Amino acid sequence: MINSFSPAPGLGNRHIQTVFSRFHRASPWVATGCRWFNMPDGDRLALHFPSPLRDDPSCPLVLILHGLGGSVESPYVQGLMEVLPNYHFQVAVMHFRGCGGVPNRLPRAYHSGDSEDPRWLVNELKKEFPLTPIALVGFSLGGNVVLKMLGEDGGCGQVAAGVAISAPMDLHACSRYINTGLSHLYERHLIGELRQSLLNKAKDPQIAAALPDLNYRSHFADFRHFDSAFTAPLHGFRDVDDYYTRASSKPLLKDIRTPTLIINAIDDPFICPSAIPASSELSSTVELAVSERGGHVGFIGGSVWNPSYWLEKKIPHFLGSVVGLPKEVQQEDSLSQVLESH
Repeated sequence: MINSFSPAPGLGNRHIQTVFSRFHRASPWVATGCRWFNMPDGDRLALHFPSPLRDDPSCPLVLILHGLGGSVESPYVQGLMEVLPNYHFQVAVMHFRGCGGVPNRLPRAYHSGDSEDPRWLVNELKKEFPLTPIALVGFSLGGNVVLKMLGEDGGCGQVAAGVAISAPMDLHACSRYINTGLSHLYERHLIGELRQSLLNKAKDPQIAAALPDLNYRSHFADFRHFDSAFTAPLHGFRDVDDYYTRASSKPLLKDIRTPTLIINAIDDPFICPSAIPASSELSSTVELAVSERGGHVGFIGGSVWNPSYWLEKKIPHFLGSVVGLPKEVQQEDSLSQVLESH
């Protein structure tokens, strides 16, 4: 399916789409509270929310999973977190282990197939808010985690709906693709952030003793070297190829039984086009929205002087169609679309 996104004039380039929001929305603007959840293995997860959560079946909870090196302060998270309450959704953001500037307690961290942590958190939230539907929205790495989790759970999970944006569904292909051309610049930036995160963790002598040598530069040459040295051994994979195979969500898409939306752009500098699934690789509950342009977690329309963030309409519309929006919200939204079209 080709989605309805069209880039703003002057913002059609895939790299501009990818980085524009970091300059246009350089500072976080949605304040949040934070709650820490202690996990069975002795580690902990942070949950951020702009308003206290409550058990309310008329206000579903949207749990957002950020991308690699992201956090509640990422512009794409801030934007979605701001608009979702307008559609009568509650919203919360899960920080993967060690993200948000606070090192986690164990040598392990998180990875592209880390579905156990959000599954555990969803189950904890359902114990506290049993009447509240929960939807998952994941960006980039977080999107792959959402899809993998929904595929593993089939129809037996606690999630009412899922959305994945710019997800690297085939890690083998995407690890090669991001190591080519200008995409390699993003790779270098992300690996630099990962190395700094490990250096912060290594201030704890016990954790430092369990990590490979952080001064061995070859470990940080590209994602394949990094994942071979750190991700695979620290998270129980046999090697990097075993990690890429078992963590990729694409083979599991046919097993998803939860209403799910996948959003990707063909020109994404992070995602190999071959990683985007064909319709035949999806279950009947999965909707695929692919555009020619949009970059990586970009999808910026409108104009340069008055940009509009298409994801911040598309995602609430889809979630509302699954879990239901109040009639007055649907009417207000329909009116705003009519006004925008003129």
